[in-house]
Amino acid sequence: MTDKALNLGKGPILPLLLKMSGPSIATVLVVNLYSLIDAFWLARLSPNALAALTIIFPIQLILGGVGVGTGLGAGSYAARMFGAGENRKARQTAGQVFFLSAVLGTLFIGAVLTGPEHILRFLGATTEIIPLSRQYLLTLLPGVPFLFLIMMTSNLLRAEGRPHLVMYSALLFSAVSCILDPFLIFGWGPFPRLEIRGAAAAAVISQIAGALLAAYYLQQKSSKYKLKWHYLRPDYRIIWSIYQTGFPSIIINLAVSLGMLLHNHILGGYSYLAVATLGIVSRVNGLVMIALYGIGHGLMPMVAYSEGANLRSRLKETVKIAVKISFGIALLCLLIVEVFAPAIAALFSDGSELRNLTATALRINILILITAAPSLMWINMFIGLGQGKTAMVLLVGRETLILIPLLWLLPSSFGINGVWMAQPLANALSFLFILYWTKRQFRIFDSQISGEA
Repeated sequence: MTDKALNLGKGPILPLLLKMSGPSIATVLVVNLYSLIDAFWLARLSPNALAALTIIFPIQLILGGVGVGTGLGAGSYAARMFGAGENRKARQTAGQVFFLSAVLGTLFIGAVLTGPEHILRFLGATTEIIPLSRQYLLTLLPGVPFLFLIMMTSNLLRAEGRPHLVMYSALLFSAVSCILDPFLIFGWGPFPRLEIRGAAAAAVISQIAGALLAAYYLQQKSSKYKLKWHYLRPDYRIIWSIYQTGFPSIIINLAVSLGMLLHNHILGGYSYLAVATLGIVSRVNGLVMIALYGIGHGLMPMVAYSEGANLRSRLKETVKIAVKISFGIALLCLLIVEVFAPAIAALFSDGSELRNLTATALRINILILITAAPSLMWINMFIGLGQGKTAMVLLVGRETLILIPLLWLLPSSFGINGVWMAQPLANALSFLFILYWTKRQFRIFDSQISGEA
């Protein structure tokens, strides 16, 4: 295994983008496979267990929003500092994520323990689902600081040109959880039958393992960060720099969580099977978005490094190549899901009603891919540039000004299918605004390139 870092500012763009994206795609793949397998085993346990897991999903999105948002801010800042030759600031950034993981994890655990039932009811849990959701949520809490650390260090490793190490950490995290899931859920062999608590316990154990491996990579001699103990002391100037980009990313993910919360409430009015369908659709959608997220993860540090090094022509060409590749992949995934939706639905349930609901929902919801591909690349470009506020306005506007009204309006005309239609339609409308802002940014690049000539 080689830990040699890639040079983000030199060489042909396409091969470098593929080298940065390949491990990121693999990382997203294994994480989503873990999520899918988790849903698979809980669906086999009972539809109620799957519905309970789906109720928790907005909380997982919030955790992801805070962790990934902070990590994106740290990764973007570190990559720009490496590009500008400010290596010490980049190294100090690595130390701050340990401090932030501990503080944010402790705050989240304390907030949940103040009233888990009230939180679950707010998320749309019905009386029959609350006990299962509570068991899962409380068992999950000890792993939260470690989950934050995994999310944050992943972006730091990409920022120094070592995305393959993120993949190894994700492989360990997912493998441990996938192996333990059925044993702890159903009590296979010498393991106790913990049911839904077993799924949460498997997640906690895997999070600890993944976090320890990621921390090991950061303190290796081959790492650019050269992590030292005094870098772990809080440096509020660097934390401020992290959240100039990271905080808008957190707000984006919180807005996505709000959309998921509304989905839960609206679908809960139909049946618990509708909520279970949402859980399946969300995980399948995450699986087919793998390549898009992976390319976006590879693109962001390349943009940040080029911005720090004033390589505007290279930056612009990198974004264009990423858009072309992602759109081709999105079109292929769309066709596959449209054709095989009934077969995919059959993997999760023997019941005809849940299968039919899921197949229809998949075919409607997957239309989001057409506009999601270029939108994701452009949003990652803005994050890489340190323009987190721009990304926030564009995406939060989609969730609050477009998606929420559609979620209330469409079901009155199209029934439950209107719920599945809301996301693709909202994404299509927001695409127009993101396209406009991207063209504006490209004109700025062109003027900067002309001034350098």
